[in-house]
Amino acid sequence: MKIRHIDTRPTEVGQAHEALGLPPVEQVIDRAQAHPLATVASWFMGFTLFGLAAILLARGLPLGDPSAALDIVIGVVTSDEFLKAAAVGFIAQSIDGALGMAYGISATTFLLGTGASPAVASASVHIAEIFTTGLSGLSHLRLGNVDRKLMLKLLIPGVIGGVLGALVVTKFDGAALKPWISGYLLVMGIYVLAKAWRHRRKPAQEPKHVAKLALFGGFVDAAGGGGWGPVVTTSLVGAGQDPRRTIGSVNFAEFFIAIASAGAFVIFIDAAPWATVAGLVAGGMFAAPLAAFLCRALPARALLVLVGTLISGLSAFNLMKALG
Repeated sequence: MKIRHIDTRPTEVGQAHEALGLPPVEQVIDRAQAHPLATVASWFMGFTLFGLAAILLARGLPLGDPSAALDIVIGVVTSDEFLKAAAVGFIAQSIDGALGMAYGISATTFLLGTGASPAVASASVHIAEIFTTGLSGLSHLRLGNVDRKLMLKLLIPGVIGGVLGALVVTKFDGAALKPWISGYLLVMGIYVLAKAWRHRRKPAQEPKHVAKLALFGGFVDAAGGGGWGPVVTTSLVGAGQDPRRTIGSVNFAEFFIAIASAGAFVIFIDAAPWATVAGLVAGGMFAAPLAAFLCRALPARALLVLVGTLISGLSAFNLMKALG
């Protein structure tokens, strides 16, 4: 799960991430400091997560017939759709845990490779992300990593962009849209590759055009299935902003953007992909050990090259298949 304790110690891994403009690696949260907004945010996020789980169960299961509900659950967890999504969730969360970004573009790229439509892939990723971004945002808030001024600048434009992106990807023909989405993911893969040769961050500057950046980031995140972190976080951190406060603010805002995008998908999409969502969540829950291993075993630059090559190669294959 995407719960990060931002480690600012001068470790070798931390220095490598800072030089490449990457978020710090994940650390286990032991003691979190109280925050004035933590109580309100905790209750809101708790009700949201509980309510979403209740809605998913009510819509997907005949709760009045326990035997039939159990049969449905068994059928879902043994289906090819669930198993494929669980494998995708495990890989995508491992990448995100190791690099601090790229969950959405990784998961969407792999889901498209399994035959999912752009709308189903993006909807599944954003519904699943509500759980992970909610916990992540709350943790950042309690740890004092959220800059309220920056977060508010990101929030409204990001939500608007996310809803517009969901509207676009659900209202156009999936087969016609798939080459464009695969092309976008190919560009994002090349962007991740390019960061492997990034120089040290520039001196801190006052971030400009934050609202426009959030609007664009929210739109491509929903329309393309991912990109909020690579577009918004890396742009702000790359401009020299404090990684701890920037990442905390971006992650906190991402929870509300994920809610808006997922809500739009639920309204606009014909059939909710609950089996895929369940698979992504289940697979992501077991990814932390692999992410920790990747952080220890591979330098940050090697991870960027590996992930960028993987995303670019699979996106190119999906693009050729869609055009063929």
